[in-house]
Amino acid sequence: MRELKIWIECMRLRTLPVSLSGVVIACALAWWAHRFAAVPAMLCLAFALLAQVASNFANEYYDFKHGADKVGRVGPRRGVTEGDIRPRTLLIATFSTLAAAGIVGCCLIPYGGWWLLPVGVLIGVGALAYSTGPYPLSYHGLGELAVFFFFGVIPVTLTYYVQALRFDPLVLLASMSTGLLGVNVLLVNNYRDVDDDREAGKRTSVVIFGREPAAAAYLINGYVAMCLLTPLWVRAALGLAVPVWTLLAPVIYLSLHTVSWWQLRHRDGSALNPLLGSTARNMLIFTLLLSVCLVL
Repeated sequence: MRELKIWIECMRLRTLPVSLSGVVIACALAWWAHRFAAVPAMLCLAFALLAQVASNFANEYYDFKHGADKVGRVGPRRGVTEGDIRPRTLLIATFSTLAAAGIVGCCLIPYGGWWLLPVGVLIGVGALAYSTGPYPLSYHGLGELAVFFFFGVIPVTLTYYVQALRFDPLVLLASMSTGLLGVNVLLVNNYRDVDDDREAGKRTSVVIFGREPAAAAYLINGYVAMCLLTPLWVRAALGLAVPVWTLLAPVIYLSLHTVSWWQLRHRDGSALNPLLGSTARNMLIFTLLLSVCLVL
């Protein structure tokens, strides 16, 4: 039981709403457009979750190798750093999970075409390049940009495409909105770890620009994410294709988001750990609320 708990911690379940949200919102938009297809939707969901778990495994392994994680760190316990998981075992788990994601991704080719193969390879490389390689993205202030594309733009647009076989401007806006909400989850993580990251030479955006700009970016991202979906809110206000109570989704999200931002500004150290989960929770709540409105 203890070993299972260690691996669950390693998977970082509280961050999985980031990949889950992109697929769910894309499926809701496909349903709304009368294009929903269950099989490719489920394949996209499995691929997204496996790819994120592989990325989380890789991040833990390579942060350990680079000395970015230390015993007794402020953030959640890291199994390989604390000696609970052998480094080689975690490395094998990383590439095994990534291979599983690749197999699932190949199953999407009959639905979307062979051009999905290089895109899948790019996603796999991105999952590793975030933490390792000649220019690790998370070590050079590019982690947020990677999250924006790999957990926002790419999964939302591609999940919609393999069902509808077309792209849509509103879907692109939704993908950018989802990407910004995902970026906030990473910002909380880097905000909490800024001192450890600076000491380890890990130049995250928070290390580069400081905590105050990071907190401001966190707040702004949430509001910009809602503004990007203005075409949908206008339709709701006018009663066109979506019910007027769809407007509750951004209102509820922004209320939760503003509270989370206030907590970010007034907490430090391990007290920030729950905020990582609540930021991901806010993202998932908004996704589910909006999806219910679109489906109904």
